[in-house]
Amino acid sequence: MALHICVAQLNLVVGDMQGNAQKIIAASREAYAQGARLVLTPELSICSYPAEDLLLRPAFIDACDDAVRLVARELAGLKGLHVVVGHPVGGDLRSKSVQVQRRLNAASVLSEGRVLETYAKRELPNYQVFDERRYFTPGKGTCVFQCEGVSVGLLICEDAWFDEPAMLAQESGAQLLAVINASPFHVGKGGERVARMADRARAVGLPIVYSHLVGGQDEVVFDGGSFAVNADGSLAGMAPGFREDLFLVSADVGDTGLRLAAPVAPEREPEAELWDALVMGVRDYVGKNGFPGVLLGLSGGIDSALVLAIAVDALGKDKVRAVMMPSPYTQDISWIDAREMAARLGVRYDEISIAPQFEAFKAALASEFQGLPEDATEENIQARIRGVLLMALSNKFGSIVLTTGNKSEMATGYCTLYGDMAGGFAVIKDVLKTKVFALARWRNLFDPYGTGANPIPERIITRPPSAELRPDQVDQDSLPPYEVLDAILARYMEDDEGVDQIVAEGFDRAIVEKVARLVRINEYKRRQAPVGIRVTHRGFGRDWRYPITAKFRA
Repeated sequence: MALHICVAQLNLVVGDMQGNAQKIIAASREAYAQGARLVLTPELSICSYPAEDLLLRPAFIDACDDAVRLVARELAGLKGLHVVVGHPVGGDLRSKSVQVQRRLNAASVLSEGRVLETYAKRELPNYQVFDERRYFTPGKGTCVFQCEGVSVGLLICEDAWFDEPAMLAQESGAQLLAVINASPFHVGKGGERVARMADRARAVGLPIVYSHLVGGQDEVVFDGGSFAVNADGSLAGMAPGFREDLFLVSADVGDTGLRLAAPVAPEREPEAELWDALVMGVRDYVGKNGFPGVLLGLSGGIDSALVLAIAVDALGKDKVRAVMMPSPYTQDISWIDAREMAARLGVRYDEISIAPQFEAFKAALASEFQGLPEDATEENIQARIRGVLLMALSNKFGSIVLTTGNKSEMATGYCTLYGDMAGGFAVIKDVLKTKVFALARWRNLFDPYGTGANPIPERIITRPPSAELRPDQVDQDSLPPYEVLDAILARYMEDDEGVDQIVAEGFDRAIVEKVARLVRINEYKRRQAPVGIRVTHRGFGRDWRYPITAKFRA
């Protein structure tokens, strides 16, 4: 005897309750036809995750309730099918002076047109990108339901990272734990999930089926990779990452309990997963928000080259436009390499010189600047002219501007407000410069989306990085070598290590203090940066919340 389970690893859209419900219905029907009698969808699958302050609107909760009823009604004729859907329940008790939260992050078990059980998430994460205590109150109790003679204990995401919810389900007779999730991607997170669920399975002596969301939602990306582990912690199966999938798991009942079996997707290297995360982030942000395409400034440098390659892999060449905007300081090799890369990928490529506009600005400011030497002011004027041109093209044709700044630049303020920071989506804002080089080299070796091999001219990767805003400029005129800078940033910004701790690891104190100061004084710039894809365990944005005005010094 076996229970056949389908994990519906779906790419859903926040707030599209009707569309999400139809996806769940279609996936459940297909799974049923393949023999599945239990279908697991991701956490909050009805409204998708994270819905943020939409959850505060009573009409939003009402629409979720309607969608749950729609799924139950449409699947009523499939005898013996059990479908687990995630959704918010409850509302607010309001008065003029107080708002009392009564919302729960819940999951319901639907079968033959009825809601059999509803379970509320007990453990609410409130760290990194998570902010669930703003919206939900913790649930109580357990949920164990019967499906094909198997007792299934239901948990929601964070519940499975703590001892008590799983133990209570086991004590209530569960033979199998079904965990539905929406856990944002960062590098290394997939392996951490599997390891923690293996520990949980061993602790309670029960197998676990882990259902996960896939897709991009504003800053965060969900990587899929749903999986199953046996009671001894061994991996029973894993779905592919970064794509929708109906992941089928067989739970065979034997003398010693349930034993799970499922396909195992090939293990992939970190650069491949990171590339997929960036591609999915671009594709879903552009697609779900209805932009007809993207455009970006292609400088002949490594950052814009990487963003161009990601954009073409995400959207195809016909939806990507590159614009080269040379200044008086742009070297010939930058023109040559930009043209070469655009040709390799087959995108529309245009050149608009900013020299006339630059001279016009200098002439307009000549009386104000009389007697003063040229400095970063003139450099920033060039960057801002480019920003104006790109935004004009965006306004005229509707395409969104992709900015090309990396995490090292965002951290230290090596970027220009209303210049290279101008745009709608920051693709690599959470990618350190050293990782930018690594990804460029990886992409030149592999063509994962069939858009063209070796897209980035070698000289773009090997030449010293430069903003080309003054004669013979290179980044290292203003910043420490990127290998040093990025190592310090990883410790200081991502891991919250103090200056003394970093110095104790062998770094020069003066350099560490300089980097810490640059991070601190450039918070006002980052607050005005476009939203971008989070791919590390701590990115600038949702999980970096420092005041601009503050006197504390690390």
